[in-house]
Amino acid sequence: MALTFTNLLELEEMARAKVSRATFDYIAGGAEDEVSLRRNREAFGRWALRPRVLRDVSKRDTRTVLLGERVSMPVCVAPTSFHALVHPDGEVATARGTAAAETILIASTIATTPLEEIAAAVEAPRWFQLYVYRDRAVTEELVHRAVKAGYKALCLTADTPVLGRRERDERNAFTLPPGFGIANLRPAGLDGMPKVDHGSAFATYVANLLDASLTWDDVDWLKSASPLPLIIKGIMTAEDAVLAVEHGVAGIVVSNHGGRQLDSTLGSLDALPDVVAAVRGRIEVYLDGGIRRGTDVLKALALGAKAVLLGRPVLWGLALGGADGVRAVLDQLRTELDTAMALTGRATVKDIDANVVVRTP
Repeated sequence: MALTFTNLLELEEMARAKVSRATFDYIAGGAEDEVSLRRNREAFGRWALRPRVLRDVSKRDTRTVLLGERVSMPVCVAPTSFHALVHPDGEVATARGTAAAETILIASTIATTPLEEIAAAVEAPRWFQLYVYRDRAVTEELVHRAVKAGYKALCLTADTPVLGRRERDERNAFTLPPGFGIANLRPAGLDGMPKVDHGSAFATYVANLLDASLTWDDVDWLKSASPLPLIIKGIMTAEDAVLAVEHGVAGIVVSNHGGRQLDSTLGSLDALPDVVAAVRGRIEVYLDGGIRRGTDVLKALALGAKAVLLGRPVLWGLALGGADGVRAVLDQLRTELDTAMALTGRATVKDIDANVVVRTP
């Protein structure tokens, strides 16, 4: 039975009845008071659209090119973890739904399916998101495997030297159920959650194993270790955007990690204009955080993003409808973007410019 919904905002409550409380809170929740989580959505309300009329929009095209890859729309699937918690086919179903929607999946290091199985599921462009482990040999092996499996870019998550305090997970004592693990780390013996007396086992896992000493020197190291273009995810300031350009990365993602890391940051969209101004078109800039409508995508593009990354709604679609649910979510967003483009007088993605939006009082 096809997944039926009117808009992406409905999906969270629909999925609440489908998944366990601990899993729902892990996906839906943010850090501490969840101020950043709320600001991601609120930021879109601060920009109004400027409709233009009597422009020929009878033929419209949402397609674009991201790091040389043609996609059906400027929307990719963000790296998110543990897909098998919401659907038995896990990341394989997500890959199939994403490929059917003709866009890019960014597969997570902390997936419940090995990166090779995700790659083998469909013939489609895909990128690999990377966390850096204290044991650099583990990280190097992940990079080599991603290259061998045909991933087209690496996406380094840079905003997680430690895990933000996700209080829902602490209350729920979040851990992976028996039989689940971080599949990519199985060869290194780092796939299981530690036993803890209280709080989040995943927070303890990150504290014990991920490398909090990362610097821009490690960006240079990663670039030397891989032939793939490198994207840095988690940039929220002009200063870091300039450093990213200086270190030769191919792109950056303006992101506060979906409000799951440092609380009380700006919403991602609020940070975007300063970052875009600092980059000055030298590398591609993407945005994630709070995207729920085609008009959200349009606003991000008007403010200088090349594309957006979609996270939570993809997982809700996966929970409710598997691969078909993922495709339905992405198709809905493309349809809404197409409508918004028509009503603002923009026939192609290249036509979207800063004149589409105005800041509201």
